[in-house]
Amino acid sequence: MQTRKKYIFLTFLASWLLLFFFGGDQLRHFAFFSGRKTEARRNWPRWTDRSLLKSFADSEELQSDGDPSLPSPQERRAARLSVYKNSRCRMETCFDFSRCEKHGFKVFTYPRERDQPLSESYGKILASIERSRYYTPNPEEACLFILSIDTLDRDHLSGQYVRNVNEKIRGFPLWNGGRNHLIFNLYSGTWPNYTEDLGFDIGQAILAKASFYTESFRPGFDISIPLFPKDHPQRGGEKGWLYQDSVPPKKKYLLVFKGKRYLTGIGSSTRNALHHIHNGKDIISLTTCKHGKDWEKHKDTRCDKDNVDYEKFNYQELLHNSTFCIVPRGRRLGSFRFLEALQAACIPVLLSDGWELPFAEAIDWGKAAVVGNERLLLQIPSAVRCIHPERVLAFQQQTQFLWDAYFSSVDKIVHTTLEIIKDRLLPHRSRSRFLWNTLPGGLLALPEFSTHLGDFPFYYLQHGSSPSEKFTAFIRAVSPAGSLSQPILRLIQAVSGSQYCAQILVLWSCENPPPPSGKWPQTTVPLTIIQGRGKLSDRFFPYAAIQTDAVLSLDEHTSLSTSEVDFAFTVWRSFPERIVGFPTQSHFWDPEQKRWGYTSKWTNELSIVLTAAAFYHRYPAGEKPAGWGARPHPAPPPRSFSPRYYHSLFTEYLPAGLRELVDGLAACEDILMNVLVAAVTKLPPIKVTQRKQHKESVSQQVGCRDGDAGPPLARERSPSPPRSPLAKVKGTTGAAGGRRFSQHQDCLNQLADWFGYMPLVSSQLRLDPVLFKDQVSVLRKKYPRLEKP
Repeated sequence: MQTRKKYIFLTFLASWLLLFFFGGDQLRHFAFFSGRKTEARRNWPRWTDRSLLKSFADSEELQSDGDPSLPSPQERRAARLSVYKNSRCRMETCFDFSRCEKHGFKVFTYPRERDQPLSESYGKILASIERSRYYTPNPEEACLFILSIDTLDRDHLSGQYVRNVNEKIRGFPLWNGGRNHLIFNLYSGTWPNYTEDLGFDIGQAILAKASFYTESFRPGFDISIPLFPKDHPQRGGEKGWLYQDSVPPKKKYLLVFKGKRYLTGIGSSTRNALHHIHNGKDIISLTTCKHGKDWEKHKDTRCDKDNVDYEKFNYQELLHNSTFCIVPRGRRLGSFRFLEALQAACIPVLLSDGWELPFAEAIDWGKAAVVGNERLLLQIPSAVRCIHPERVLAFQQQTQFLWDAYFSSVDKIVHTTLEIIKDRLLPHRSRSRFLWNTLPGGLLALPEFSTHLGDFPFYYLQHGSSPSEKFTAFIRAVSPAGSLSQPILRLIQAVSGSQYCAQILVLWSCENPPPPSGKWPQTTVPLTIIQGRGKLSDRFFPYAAIQTDAVLSLDEHTSLSTSEVDFAFTVWRSFPERIVGFPTQSHFWDPEQKRWGYTSKWTNELSIVLTAAAFYHRYPAGEKPAGWGARPHPAPPPRSFSPRYYHSLFTEYLPAGLRELVDGLAACEDILMNVLVAAVTKLPPIKVTQRKQHKESVSQQVGCRDGDAGPPLARERSPSPPRSPLAKVKGTTGAAGGRRFSQHQDCLNQLADWFGYMPLVSSQLRLDPVLFKDQVSVLRKKYPRLEKP
């Protein structure tokens, strides 16, 4: 009997336990428990060890439900779905690849309507597209379409907000539900929530947006861009602030912030907490409440003191003298401070949870920024103190590379956006993240050239390879038909005698056919004649006949010996990314004329090596342009790329307008090639020893008939330094020489205007052979003939 009672009791106890464990939620709905629940909620948290554990949080703050103006997760999701109705869009599902097959990657901008409002920033974006090599005025050729409607500012309280966008885009016959369209946006949503609402349905369009929220971002389809101010330069842009003399990397301040503090609304919690890490020594965190019309109505007890401290420090000085810069979220996820920190080489410490970083598809931000968590603000100081100085310097250097490569101008931001989309069209020919994150950057590493690192002259050392041991001599000939000038015959003999020469190509730049093969000299290396179009830019096209990395560019009147050629090629193999040559010139800023000047006077500096006698790396891919050349060459196999780096940059990277400029101005092709190489490498050319003084010939174009024969107009370099534009013209041969100098300067200034800055870099370096002109035995010298007059 006792055993039976025991089992009944245990069964009853187990039933009650099961009821409380699995039916507790239903029991809470009874009134008996509701009063206790209210009390528990009101007094939460009720710690059992209250005397041992001190609470650092305000009890009222813990019991509050947060800022009622902030959207709930459900509200954010509803707002996101109202904008991104095609939230599952991918390139494979919402992009028509067939439009890009016939004409390649071409971009069309809608014609602008009269009286249509257009902000300064959106005007710069459209101008960047229209001056790019991808622009087409024909919508039938286009692969991608850009609206002429300004969609940058979608805050309906803004004066630049464009209304009725839905009605306008539906009337466009090319809209097609947004397919193959790209929409730019900098500001979305409005007070107080600042949601992702754009005010119109983007359909299947790609969205290039600043302050992109990760929940709204469609990976592999949308593109996150940086927030940039309206005065951001159209092209070029200012240089970064990190220079060679600015090391060591540790500066006066470790961590700084100076900016607005929002008293209410979204984004206020992060900035309101920044004062906790301020120590007044190596961590400076300054905020001000003094912004907006009614800030005094909402100011708290800290505002007055914060406003006073805020005025004690200059923002630019803080950027210059700090190692790390805090980049907290504003009303939206992104802020102007992000680009400001990059330019200043102040390593960004990002406090913006959920922000899809700009161009994260291509850029490895782990090498240039510290991504923090808004909830772990107090851990930031100790975290950045633990970063090793060598790592700090690497971070700073990467900020400068990224700023210069992708963010310093609107042109670069827009072109990076287009290049990322273009890479998606041909994934097997896209740039690797290594190419995007190392010099010279993705905009200058053309996949049309190659995607193999060993083909680029910058990566020989990193890839463990070296340039080829042979070169191709490329001679531009303008001799009259039916005969060959004596200088070109001597030049061919001298170059073919080099132990490093693999082949000689002669670019025949005359309308009449070249002399028969019997009139050309016999050489130990193959000699090929290529028929050009009679344009000055012909010499830089990527001819398939060129089979070596190195190209020795020559004019027919150039005078070189075999020893000079051998030594120059040896130097080039040590500097394959640069132009290495003999005749040099230089540029300078003329303060009187307020423009760039060009001189061939002997000075201690040089910035241009004339391509009348210079080595450089050819840049890759593809066949010779259709219809060119007297001797056809087969196309390379699909896998192998023909490495003509700078030739490919000249024809693929530069727009047609610059090549037309070259063809219209004498000797402008020399300047353009030097400007292009300097823009890529950020380095000057290299001058090598020359036995004879160089005479620069007038570049001729079409013609070359019998009546055109005669000695070329020549100009020897004078030892006097440049003083003024008039002084420079005096050293030339009459009015023709003055015209040439004027054309040189026009070319130089037009190129500086197109690039947005002057890429040329000056140098005082000249490389001579070991024991050059030393009083030692001739037998000890490798190039003794260089010293003979």
